[in-house]
Amino acid sequence: MSHRNRWLVLAVVSSALFLIVIDMTVLYTALPTLTLELAATATEKLWIVNAYPLVVAGLLPGLGTLGDRLGHKLMFMTGLAVFGTASLCAAFAPSPAALIAARVLLAAGAAMMMPATLSLIRLTFTDEKERSLAIGIWAAVASGGAALGPVVGGLLLEYYWWGSVFLINVPVVVVALAASALLLANRPGDADRPWDLIGSVQIMFGLVGLIYAIKEVSKRDPSWGVAALALAIGLLGIAIFVRRQRRSTHPLIDFSLFTNPRFSAGVATALVASGALIGVELVFSQRLQLVLGYSPLEAGLLILPIPIAAFVAGPLTGIALSRMLPTRILWGALLLTGLALAMFLLVHQQATFVWLTPLAVMGFGVGAAMTAASSTIMLSAPAERAGMAASIEEVSFELGGALGVALLGSLMSALYTYAMIVPEGMSVAPQARDSLDEALILANGLAADQSASLAALARAAFDQAFFGVIVAAIVLLLLVAAAIGLKTATASERDEQAGVARH
Repeated sequence: MSHRNRWLVLAVVSSALFLIVIDMTVLYTALPTLTLELAATATEKLWIVNAYPLVVAGLLPGLGTLGDRLGHKLMFMTGLAVFGTASLCAAFAPSPAALIAARVLLAAGAAMMMPATLSLIRLTFTDEKERSLAIGIWAAVASGGAALGPVVGGLLLEYYWWGSVFLINVPVVVVALAASALLLANRPGDADRPWDLIGSVQIMFGLVGLIYAIKEVSKRDPSWGVAALALAIGLLGIAIFVRRQRRSTHPLIDFSLFTNPRFSAGVATALVASGALIGVELVFSQRLQLVLGYSPLEAGLLILPIPIAAFVAGPLTGIALSRMLPTRILWGALLLTGLALAMFLLVHQQATFVWLTPLAVMGFGVGAAMTAASSTIMLSAPAERAGMAASIEEVSFELGGALGVALLGSLMSALYTYAMIVPEGMSVAPQARDSLDEALILANGLAADQSASLAALARAAFDQAFFGVIVAAIVLLLLVAAAIGLKTATASERDEQAGVARH
């Protein structure tokens, strides 16, 4: 590969990364339509959204190591092919179960590609300044792309059926595959490097167990036995994984990296920023359509300030990182995001143009947080652990998205169920208390007066739940910002004292 093609390589891997992250959120504006047409239950709806980031997070450590063994070009192109095939399956899925299975296959393709994108950038850009700029663009695509998903979904649903949100991936995959074959250097992998499939399966089982337990507890009539079993399986899977990694000479994750306060602060920031972004977008896009009555396209356009601001924040934060301590940007960006959400909550009942501004500020804060987190994680790890650090950064982003959907989505369901009280004498199925989607479907089968009454009650309950979810996101952002500020300040003070003692 010629050195002058390096920016084309960046374009290719960025287009693949864009597909990966946009598929985390593209269903948000499609979810009401999809739920109606596939007759998905509230639990199936959450699994349709959550299966993708959850499986990606579980597979990333193992498949990142497999890329080192087989070669990043081979892993990247194989992932593209799997992703394109899964997109076709998802687009024409006949049932919720088939769509969930296709989302799992999409996740496998994404997990093959994602570590390779950052590794290919590191190998392609040999100049330090150019590499920093390329990684900054990578981070901007990661944060802005996820925020742009609902906009793309809304635009497609305005003119096409819900499957188009997956079908649009296919032409991009075809072009990216052709470009990859021509542009990417065919560097052989390290055949002697071990691949820990067992460890990757262990962590995935652990994560699935934990998320399933959260989902079960949020149901209208939860099975506490099932929730306890899922929690036990999740905790056991994670404990076994940690034990295996600590004993391994070639671990998927070296937990000693987390003893560096700056590294752990970067990971925490990536988790919380991506979780807040994706969780808030999930509930907000549903409110725009189901409560306020906007079309999918209109809902997507109203979310547009978030990705635009996130894209702008990436390069600006990259410039600021050379002049400010990255840790200050970490907690400052989370603080800004939390305050912006608080301002949004105060004005979200006002005219549209009033609450668009705090949404944009929130997007800027998330974009700044993700860029600073990527830089801090990579710079805080030793050079020989750079690939592992990149994998941890990507896992943090995907796991944050999964937890954002699971925790905030489940909290939304629980609060809605608590707030939704059907009056005595109104003959309606109990599913009306599961979700607003199901309440509105049931309302269509009632007499006109009862239909309007049930719909109004359900929308009011949803609004109460929405308020509670945003408050929870604000509290989380502010608490983590304060914790990172205190922890990194203490670490800096220790470093200064150690420097004085040496002199």
